[in-house]
This record gives sequence, C-alpha cells and structure tokens, in this order.
Amino acid sequence: MDGVSALTKSTTMHGVEGQSVPTTGQSSAQAAAALTYKIATEAWEFEQIHRLNYKTFVEEIPQHQRNEQGVLVDKYHHENTYVIALEGERLVGMMALRSARPFSLDSKLPDLESYLPAGVKKPAEVRLLATEKEVRGTRLFVGLLGACGEYLAKSGVDLVVISGTTRQLKLYRHMGFEPFAHLVGTGGAMFQPMYITRDRFKETARALMPHIQTDDGFGSVSFLPGPVDISPEVRRALASSAISHRADSFLADFQQTRAALGRLVNAKHVQVMTGSGTLANDVIAAQLSLLPGRGLILSNGEFGERLLDHAKRMGLNHAALRRAYGSPHDPVLIEEALNADPSITWVWAVHCETSTGVLNDLELLKSIAARRDLKLALDCISSIGTTPVDLAGVHLASGISGKGLRGFPGLAIVFHNHDVPTAPDRLSRYLDLGNYAKNDGVPFTVCSNLLYALKTAVAQLTAHAAERFEAIAGHAKYIRARLTEMGLVALASPEHAAPAVITLPLPREINAIKVGDRLADAGFLLSYKSDYLLQRNWVQICLMGSYSRETIDNMLAVLRKLAGRKTRG
Repeated sequence: MDGVSALTKSTTMHGVEGQSVPTTGQSSAQAAAALTYKIATEAWEFEQIHRLNYKTFVEEIPQHQRNEQGVLVDKYHHENTYVIALEGERLVGMMALRSARPFSLDSKLPDLESYLPAGVKKPAEVRLLATEKEVRGTRLFVGLLGACGEYLAKSGVDLVVISGTTRQLKLYRHMGFEPFAHLVGTGGAMFQPMYITRDRFKETARALMPHIQTDDGFGSVSFLPGPVDISPEVRRALASSAISHRADSFLADFQQTRAALGRLVNAKHVQVMTGSGTLANDVIAAQLSLLPGRGLILSNGEFGERLLDHAKRMGLNHAALRRAYGSPHDPVLIEEALNADPSITWVWAVHCETSTGVLNDLELLKSIAARRDLKLALDCISSIGTTPVDLAGVHLASGISGKGLRGFPGLAIVFHNHDVPTAPDRLSRYLDLGNYAKNDGVPFTVCSNLLYALKTAVAQLTAHAAERFEAIAGHAKYIRARLTEMGLVALASPEHAAPAVITLPLPREINAIKVGDRLADAGFLLSYKSDYLLQRNWVQICLMGSYSRETIDNMLAVLRKLAGRKTRG
C-alpha cells in the first residue's frame, strides 16, 4: 500500500443524523457516531475488505461470479489504498483509492481524457464504495468521503473520477460530483461516470465535512474577525527558514514591507512591531500623552470603549463622547463637544467598529480635524485590507498583520505622517514610537517568519486590492439581502455599515450560543463568544477572508434553518 502514513490518525464523526434503524437496536445516528475512519493497514482489515467486496459486488450488485470462499480480491488490490469505516473491529464501510493508470474507467471510456477539465495534473479514481446495510441512511458516506478527501488532498490529487451507481446519483451530485459521458456497465449494474475537482471538493468539504483540516484550506470556513483563512503562499512564507533581524536581506525586505503598507493606505511612515493591535493602540496612547492640551475620544461600540480604557491606563487628559452601540458618530455632537472645550487638541476614534459593524465616516473626521487643526488618531485594525483607507492627514493610526491583511497575527502596525522624536524620559522603550523610527523600524527582535508572511500577504492584497474590496462589498450586500428575507436585520444601517463586519442581533427566542454552536458543527465559524456579543445575544458574520458565493449560500442555508426553528436556549 503506497502512502499509508498520510492518514494514520483515526477520525471519528460526531453528532451525525441518520434515518434507518440498524439491527443492533441503536439509532442510525448512534451507529454512525461510533464509527472510526482510517486507512486500512492491518491483515484483519484487508480480510474483511475482501469479504465486504464480495457481499456487495457479487451478492448484491451482480458484477462477479460467486465462489465458495465468499471473498473477492479486487484486480487492483496491490495498488489500492483503502479508506475504511470500523465499528470496533468490524468493517462496515470502505472505499478504494488509486492514482495509477489505467483506471477502471479507462477500459470503459477509451477517450476518458476528453471528458475531463483542462489542466488536470494528478487525477485519481475512487472505487468499490461498499457499506453494510444497517449503516446506510446515515452519514457514513460523508465520513468515508471526508477521510478519502483528506488523504487525496495531502497527496496532491487535483481531480477524482468515480463510477457512481445510478441508485445514488442525487447523493453524488449533492457531494459535488459532476456527471460526464454515458452510462457504463451491464444489466443490473449500471454506473454514471462522474468527477469532482479539488476546488469543488473544498467547497463541499467546508460545508459537509468540517473535520477535514489540511495545509491549503480544507475544513471549516472562518467568518470570524480573526483568525482568517490564510493563502498557501502566506503559509509557505511563514514556514521559511528563520533569519536574524539584523541580516541585510531581512532589513531590505522589512523596509519593502513598510513601504508597501504605507502605499496601501497613503501614509508617509509605518512602524511594525512584535505584538497585537492592543500594543499598536498603547503606542498611540503613549504618543498622545506627549501632546499639549486635552483629547476627545469618540466611542460608539466596544472598541471605542477600549480606546477609553487605553487612555485611562495611560493617564491621558481627555473627554469622552459616547454614542449608542450601532449608531454612527454625529458631526453635530462632535462640533458641540469641541466648541464646549477649546483645550481639546486631538481626537481619537475607531474607523471600523468591529463590535457593531459600523464604519465611521473617515472623511468626516479628517475634515473636522483639519478645519480645527486637531491631531486625529484612528483605530483602523478592522478596516485596513477590507475597504479603501486613506490616511493622508491622519496623525496616527493602528493596524495589525492579521484580519483584513490576511497575514498571521503577531505584528502590530502604527502609521504616522509626521517625524517622531524619541521620548526616553517619558516613555518606555517598547512604547516609544520614536525609538522605532530612529532605528529604521527594528530596535528590537522581529520574527522573520511573521514578517515574510506579512510581506507576501500585502503583496497579494496590493495586486488585487480593488477586486478584493469590490468582492467584500458585494458579499456584504448579498448577505444583508438574504438576512432580510429571513426576517433578520443587521445592527448597522446600510449607509453606515462596514463591508466586512455584519453584526446580527437575534430575537430573544433565538439563542446566539445555540446558533453559533450549530453553525460551527456545520463547518461555519461565526463570532458569538465575546462577552459583548453574549450579553446582547448577537452573532457576527465577518468577511475578512476570501469566500465564494456558494460557500456563503451554504452558510446562510444553515442559518435560515436555525432561524426558522427558533433555536432556544
């Protein structure tokens, strides 16, 4: 057996639903849940494979002659890799995988290649789907296909062909298989040639088999604000050999990354430091502490409240202007607050309020600051990389390597449009933005792996920024329309909505935890566990990653069912 080590860890399906009742007295859901899926490696497993093969393809589907031994050894046995389902040490289901040519379909369709999509480099054939009758009607097939897909994905296969029994064509289509050519077989054993591409299988796997996890993005779909899905190129960059932050090559790439980030948001200077968005905002708070006069902090959500907490901890002299969660900032109220306190010299606000999905008006804030000669600081952690951001005229702004930039979290980013002196007598070394500027951005150790992942992510975004922003905005508009059809309304009004964050207040009779948990079981990860969401019975659909319309539809279909059932606590 080749490649047996590719799947040595057994996978158990949990929480599946069935329809038929097995002879053991258990429900089919219980029977399916107790199954273990693995690659066959043991002699006793192969013995049972040959007997199940006989039972299925001699006794049930008359393709081969009967024999006294009750055993059928497949003609490609020594080239097959078998994915099996075990109930204890009893085989109840199997599939055979094979990438060696000719396939069995080659003998039935001599022009097989003409039916397959162009560009296929490594096809494989899946054959011999066989299951014991008592586990049919459960999601056994999904479990087998999931284990099969996990093995094939790690083997680099980009297309799978099958001969699907005509009795199960609806199921195969549901799994993503596409029929081609004509029926093959004889008599009572007719089959439809079908194939599924690697990309199509990803979509199916995400929705139906969230337990699959591979290096190139199979598995659960993240609609979280972070972590987001990471491209294979960014993953490879993270896995590159680590180098010293003092190496000439690293310093050159570091400066290129800073320059690319600055061009992305139209900022003159960029500092990248090891840490999270909290660090970036702490650094901004430290800079604001050096300014004369008082500040005005605008809050209309959880992250505006966190800016107030940064200010309190840094001892900033400031006033607060609060708006209700979900409301945009009111220019009249801002002007009134500024008129009432002439000592205010700076304003600090959140651009994309992640907690509510409100995109605060950046141009409005820039206009007020410019007209009144105020220093404007912004939290742009959830807006950069998801919507156009122009920081020209902005004094300070924060970002991170994750979220919309789709790098790995771990690097904090501070943008500024002015020269920053050091403040050794006022600020700690780590919070002194001038210390970074003085040392060409690298006063301390920076993880080269995180930097190269960020460099790659920024290059990918820059190359397709307009298309990405348009796609996110289009997805958001589509999702909002579908939610309205379900009788659900997003918190932020459309004219003030962030494209990448949709906060969804649920009616009291629909429990957000239940909805979030069940969506996760179906392979869709939504944000609902943060305290501020739990307190309000909110869930969030975030579009920081990359999504197809089909994936979005699959997620919404699950949400529609849950909303229709009035999922209670």
